[in-house]
Amino acid sequence: MSNSSSASSLPPTHSKGLLSFLPISPEVASYFVAGGCAGAASRTIVSPLERLKIIQQVQPRSSDAQPYKGVWRSLVRMWKEEGLRGYMRGNGINCLRIVPYSAVQFTTYEQLKKFFTKHGSKELDTPKRLASGALAGITSVCTTYPLDIVRARLSIATASIPLTKSQSATASTMANLKPSVQNGFHTSSHPYTPQELTMWGMTMKIVREEGGIRGLYRGLVATAFGVAPYVGINFAVYEVLRGIITPPGKNSVTRKLTCGALAGSISQTLTYPFDVLRRKMQVTGMKSSALGVKYTGALDALFGIVRTEGVQGLYRGLWPNLLKVAPSIATSFFTYELVKELLIST
Repeated sequence: MSNSSSASSLPPTHSKGLLSFLPISPEVASYFVAGGCAGAASRTIVSPLERLKIIQQVQPRSSDAQPYKGVWRSLVRMWKEEGLRGYMRGNGINCLRIVPYSAVQFTTYEQLKKFFTKHGSKELDTPKRLASGALAGITSVCTTYPLDIVRARLSIATASIPLTKSQSATASTMANLKPSVQNGFHTSSHPYTPQELTMWGMTMKIVREEGGIRGLYRGLVATAFGVAPYVGINFAVYEVLRGIITPPGKNSVTRKLTCGALAGSISQTLTYPFDVLRRKMQVTGMKSSALGVKYTGALDALFGIVRTEGVQGLYRGLWPNLLKVAPSIATSFFTYELVKELLIST
């Protein structure tokens, strides 16, 4: 597919418009702002399913009664225990992370496409799209990873994962704790304080107890290996589908959303095991026997999961994840193109 034909997928921009006052190219600025808006919109819409996915990924398989089993039942339980706040738990830091993450990713992708095609003088084929997406994914994840690990910890901290026998001896200490801290107790041998259930408090806890700044990058290698193919496939599939589903004259909102939903579902399914490994590594530092075995590295986690749970263990939480990916990626691409066109044309 030529570079000119791909223009219908992610339309080119021009160096005029609302962002012309900035010291950087208005074109690049439009990529960045539109990408940030796309990330925030897409993640907020699916926040409850995002949190449920993380909980199911790290929930111990050996629990006597897995409380977060089944999408609907789990969402109802989350609502009864924590209300709307439970649905949005971790979404603040998720948006704080996803805005720069998505902004960097879209901007890098657009710039790399220009680089690989010599600004349109060469064909933009599928390998170039895959390479552009993969490199964009790695760049964005490396810039925002600490926020991702803190968000994962906050999502798990208040999930009512059953206490193990070793933890039951300290259960009596919960009597005088506030409800929010009682909920946090379930995933730790020591209850979280209210301060530790904030973004800054959890960040400082990780730095203090898990080897300093290095603790904020636990699982980065597994994440990079997972993000590179995921983002590469996501962008490549989306642009191919745009050429098929939204030909000239058939560019409706429904068709655009369908392209994003299909692209996200395909790419996420193919790379989901990497996401499971990432979450396992991110929460392995939490002082909680309820969360299962602590892994020393990505390979140790991979072999450990396959050995104890089988290959299906690498796909735990896939169903709620697919439920969130379709609307999330569809919203992301749609919002990106909408905001970008608005900024340039204004």
